[in-house]
Amino acid sequence: MAGEVDPPAAPRPSLAERLVEEAPDALLALTVDGQIRSWNRGAQSIFGYMRDEAVGRSLVDLIVPVEARAEWADAWRQVTRQGACRLESVRRRKDGALVHVDVSMRLVEGPDVESFVAVSTKDVTALQSLRDVQASEAKFRSLLEAAPDAIVIVDQSGRIVIVNQQTERLFGYTRDELLGQPVEILIPDHLRGNHPALRADYFAHPRVRPMGLGLELAGLRKDGTQFPVGVALGPIRIGGEMLVSSAIRDITGRKQLERQMQEASRLKGEFLANMSHELRTPLNAIIGFAELMYREKVGPVAPAHKEYLGDILTSARHLLQLINDVLDLAKVESGKMVIRPERVDLARLTEEVRDVLRGLAAAKRLRVGIAVDPAVASVTADPARVKQILYNFLSNAIKFTGDEGRIDIRIIGDGPDMFQIDVEDTGVGIAPEDLDHLFVEFQQLDASAAKRYPGTGLGLALTKRIAEAHGGRVAVRSTLGVGSTFSAILPRATVPPPPHPDAQP
Repeated sequence: MAGEVDPPAAPRPSLAERLVEEAPDALLALTVDGQIRSWNRGAQSIFGYMRDEAVGRSLVDLIVPVEARAEWADAWRQVTRQGACRLESVRRRKDGALVHVDVSMRLVEGPDVESFVAVSTKDVTALQSLRDVQASEAKFRSLLEAAPDAIVIVDQSGRIVIVNQQTERLFGYTRDELLGQPVEILIPDHLRGNHPALRADYFAHPRVRPMGLGLELAGLRKDGTQFPVGVALGPIRIGGEMLVSSAIRDITGRKQLERQMQEASRLKGEFLANMSHELRTPLNAIIGFAELMYREKVGPVAPAHKEYLGDILTSARHLLQLINDVLDLAKVESGKMVIRPERVDLARLTEEVRDVLRGLAAAKRLRVGIAVDPAVASVTADPARVKQILYNFLSNAIKFTGDEGRIDIRIIGDGPDMFQIDVEDTGVGIAPEDLDHLFVEFQQLDASAAKRYPGTGLGLALTKRIAEAHGGRVAVRSTLGVGSTFSAILPRATVPPPPHPDAQP
């Protein structure tokens, strides 16, 4: 319209103002009490807050997370006292994400300007991530080199991508000679054919496989020598690529020790068996002649002498039982015990064992009950060995059950293929901490028990070995002061193991 005057044009920003506004870094001014006075586009980009959301707010409340406020307070004291400060810290964006920042601050003062703090903030999150990666790689390398085992990492094609110093020492190659080579370079010829298929299966089904799971192979050194190795496997991702890491250990020493232990066990078994035979022969003669004299088959015996002969017989029979147990244990350990399975009537066999021990039970006025499940009344087993198990369990129950107590023998099914012998007593019971010692050779529960309840400590250990030789196992449940139940779980149809060439009946 005529007479109207256009409003004056807004003043154009100066070059300095445009440089501040368009800078990629966050450039802002703070009052001396920490309030935001200016906020450029760089600050908007880095922290996500628009200018009108930031100006007038406390910088600490807006973007400094709780975990960084102590170092911010230190830096603020430094800049207000010394005039400048620089630090690396973290800030929180509007969306809650943390950013790593490099912050420079300077106090601006002058006669014609209100004092303020100029703050320049650079987003160094990417740089920090790179530092973290480099630190992780350095830590990974240090751990790799400190490992006592040879570490070999391969890709899906089977090429070696990482090794440690122990690999060089163990196999005799330098690192440069191994990197990029197929891992089969470390494997003897006779094992190489199956290795690619095994590797492919592992990559298809990656899982951690500890060294203790029996994966034992052979390694091949640069000089052509072979040696036994234990191998542990584990999947690992590096740079997004799936790799497999192998920890390889030379187990030559362990193998030699195992062979020595096997040989020592064999020699011990042979020694015990031979000594037991040598001892049993004269001992049977002593028992025989002492029994003839005790029964006065060779003439009258004075009452006092008869008592002594009875002690001789008791001690000799106890010693013979010990020798027999040692002989049987030696047979089991050396693989020389023969298992002769046949059809067994368990009810009759159990009654025979009870009758043998009837006198001991009667002396303590113990009630002994028998219950046999008809479903397992007849099984295929070695009758002599099953009788030995029953004898050891029942004699043990009689020994540790007080006068007028009760013992129950139960034979029941345990699934379609097994049966179970239970001998339950109302005896002294066993403390929980002693249960692990029950089936160990020559061990009794404690010294007081050894004095009050004499024995060799072999019966239960032998029972366990006999059950295992049948393909079964033993178990025990007990409550101190209430009683115990000893169990043997055996196959309904025992299959004898292949006979040892020196097997003895």
